[in-house]
Amino acid sequence: MNNLISSQKQKSLISCKKAAGSIEKVQKMISADTYCVSVIQQIDAAIGLLESAKKTLLCGHLSHCLSDKLKDNKDKTISELIKIYKVAK
Repeated sequence: MNNLISSQKQKSLISCKKAAGSIEKVQKMISADTYCVSVIQQIDAAIGLLESAKKTLLCGHLSHCLSDKLKDNKDKTISELIKIYKVAK
């Protein structure tokens, strides 16, 4: 993660913190017997925030971390790209 631009780190951190807040809200909503659709909407919000963080980190990794590795070890980098593809689905 050392090669990520600080704005990418910051954006990912903000999304994760917001997702954590959404998850806490979901827990409270469930405990309070809140209407199911409202809880589901809040869960979707948390998932969206985590997806946003994942995409930001993935883009940063591809554009900075892997581009540097590609120069040094092409085969290992291609294997890592395949692994990332499988994980990022």
